[in-house]
Amino acid sequence: MRFTKMHGCGNDYVYVNCFEEKISNPEELAKKISDRHFGIGSDGLILILPPENKNHADAFMQLYNADGSKGSMCGNGIRCVAKYIYDHGIINGNTARIDTPSGVKEIALEIENHKVINASVDMGIAQSASEVPEKILINNMNLKFIGVDVGNDHAVYFLEDNPEIQNINSWPASEFNAIGPAFENHSRFSRRVNSEFIEIISRTEINMRVYERGSGETLACGTGATASAFAGLLAGKLDRNVLVHLRGGDLKIKIDKDNRCFMTGPAVEVFEGVIF
Repeated sequence: MRFTKMHGCGNDYVYVNCFEEKISNPEELAKKISDRHFGIGSDGLILILPPENKNHADAFMQLYNADGSKGSMCGNGIRCVAKYIYDHGIINGNTARIDTPSGVKEIALEIENHKVINASVDMGIAQSASEVPEKILINNMNLKFIGVDVGNDHAVYFLEDNPEIQNINSWPASEFNAIGPAFENHSRFSRRVNSEFIEIISRTEINMRVYERGSGETLACGTGATASAFAGLLAGKLDRNVLVHLRGGDLKIKIDKDNRCFMTGPAVEVFEGVIF
């Protein structure tokens, strides 16, 4: 099986061109190749599939998390899919339409020397999924979060509102990953949840750490950055244009007056290979 390793701000996936390859058991494949010691190493597997309707989209993106579970949308992943289909000649324009389980997303491509280097994704209209904020008890800590739906579910924790986890962004990875499952698997979330921990720098700039459903801590999460910017807007903490600093790089989020969100960031191909 031929594959391509790509990342957006360090949020890395193994991509398989299913215009040419056939995958029989993607759930098990995702678990094996995501292993950073015995596999290729990644946050999961993304299949680039032919669209059901070529007039509707250029490709279909199906995400599998590192634990083999299906994902509905990935902001960093979809930028890389758009890069792949342009760089490999599946499309030739500077706009890509990628279908996902959360619907079709349109991506504007920034091209340099015939390769995509950045992409801007129309993430759709964000929606509040909870009260602003909602209280929750996790590991005997009384916390507050804002729930946001941007094609998948997010719980956004502003550290200024949660003194019990005020320093969570400085915790070592082992400590962060040890507590992460309590957030992801809380009974409040029937489908599990992605959790973002936000330090506000100004009304237009934040630091973010993320624990992703099915993958654990990742260096970046595009839908999480979008959800966090929208949650900050709902809470009156942030403006409509926000620079999000993640552990793997920066993303720009713009939210228009109708709450349609646009995410801009890099897409990088690392290497290609064959796995048997």
